[in-house]
Amino acid sequence: MTNSISNGAVTHLGISFVFGAVVAALIYGMGHLSGAHFNPSVTLAFWTIGVFPTVRVLPYILAQCVGAIAASTLLLLSLGNVAQLGATLPLNDNWLQAVILETVLTFILMFVILGSGLDRRAHTGFAGLAIGLTVGLEAACMGAITGASMNPVRSLAPALVGGNMQHQWVYWFAPIMGAQKEATNKSLELTTAKL
Repeated sequence: MTNSISNGAVTHLGISFVFGAVVAALIYGMGHLSGAHFNPSVTLAFWTIGVFPTVRVLPYILAQCVGAIAASTLLLLSLGNVAQLGATLPLNDNWLQAVILETVLTFILMFVILGSGLDRRAHTGFAGLAIGLTVGLEAACMGAITGASMNPVRSLAPALVGGNMQHQWVYWFAPIMGAQKEATNKSLELTTAKL
């Protein structure tokens, strides 16, 4: 939105950097409170591998939705309906391309999350940086094509508040599938390690 208001002063790479930096800052700032669950895909993946309790899944996803909608509402009130509130939409309405790319992007993100944040062999303290850099890199590479959401509520909130729900199923289906695929891989790895 700021890039649009400033006639492109932020640039696509600047947006990508900010996207990754915000994720890293939130992980370091709130990870000790919530486990840094800002993404339903991640919450569901952690639940799948058995490190997140069933009783918390729905409340966390609801809180993620409410938080994202509140943020988009605040942006609408403070900046106006600019740049579709940052809505994620497939380039040229190519939903199939978006499904494939968002699935792969979220798979890679989940790979980094599990490898840097969950695996005890990883260097402690670097998970936020690794995850933020991954988000920034993926946004730089694919943001212009899919919006590089990797997070259903990141897409839901500006779409709902801005009144453009087009292709929302893509941004729920693909990230959840990508994260679940990596969670399944991690579950198999953990099971094999126990044997």
